[in-house]
Amino acid sequence: MAISMKHMYIVIVTLGVLSFIFGVVAENKKPATGIAIPGKGIVICKYGSDPTAALGLLSVIFLAASAVAGFTSLFYPYNGKSIPQAVLLRSTSFVIFLNVALGTTGLAAALLLWPTISEQLHITRNIHHNLQTQCPTAKTGLLGGGAFLSLDSALFWLVCLMLANNARDDYFEETTDLKGGPAVDYEADDVIKSA
Repeated sequence: MAISMKHMYIVIVTLGVLSFIFGVVAENKKPATGIAIPGKGIVICKYGSDPTAALGLLSVIFLAASAVAGFTSLFYPYNGKSIPQAVLLRSTSFVIFLNVALGTTGLAAALLLWPTISEQLHITRNIHHNLQTQCPTAKTGLLGGGAFLSLDSALFWLVCLMLANNARDDYFEETTDLKGGPAVDYEADDVIKSA
């Protein structure tokens, strides 16, 4: 069974929504602080079961999958027909939305990776020599913001795919007119008459 644009729409949106859900759940499950256990000259921070790093990583993985599916869907030869990339890049609106989709994907990845990595570092490096430590966690709000940007990114990839579909339709319409489309009989036209 061949892949159609409808299938790609569903794949991109599903992956983007999954990235959004995992990012929001990771933000909601993130503990405010850890529990400080004082020792002799050190403080050990206990964070309990903190799924933030795992959920954040899943959100990043689904964001990357959505972006890869979105980018490859733009240039995929649907129905065995491919068009030159120059035809797609000739459209100003397509280029603008492609750059916006790439930008939001990069920004979403940064906002998701930063707290995910820092949370994992807080969990693994939980012994502090500063006796006044508060057992910090990752910054609040970054995972949620990254989750919303990953959803926006998926929607921008969807708009790019719609614009690519329009460019494909226009390209194949022009080539069939030039390469043997239906002949036009101008002599049978009663509207144009010579005076």
